[in-house]
Amino acid sequence: MAHYAFLDENNIVTEVIVGRDEDEGEDWESHYGEIRGQRCLRTSYNTLRNEHLTGGTPFRLNFAGIGYIYRDDLDGFIEPYPDYVSEWLVLDQTTGSWVYPSDPPDDGMFYRWDETIGEWYHPPNTYEYPPPDNDFYAWVWDIDSKSWIVNDWDDT
Repeated sequence: MAHYAFLDENNIVTEVIVGRDEDEGEDWESHYGEIRGQRCLRTSYNTLRNEHLTGGTPFRLNFAGIGYIYRDDLDGFIEPYPDYVSEWLVLDQTTGSWVYPSDPPDDGMFYRWDETIGEWYHPPNTYEYPPPDNDFYAWVWDIDSKSWIVNDWDDT
């Protein structure tokens, strides 16, 4: 069973239906498109961010959903811009998804995206993750030194 997306005049998906498989001898994209009077394109239920979820070949970047945009230049469906998240997001054209313009530093520290300046920052009083790997000690985060320390519980 195949899935098909109907597009409006701006290439925005208005509906997704289940239809006939392409190996059944007809151009089903054209067939469904003529019936509706809309452009119709096949979409893969198992494709997400240009990866096939069951190990097959990804098709058209993402499974189309209502509000997705079809980009002819990428031959793929792009997820709607999540404007409630960040104004700094950019389109990753290889995955058809919106991402921050850079990855956070990979130094083991916790980072957040600062919307006001468009950069990653290490919030004050946050901890380095994970704590040292040692089952013998109970580690606690020391806010003043901003480091993990051995808990010195007083048992008296």
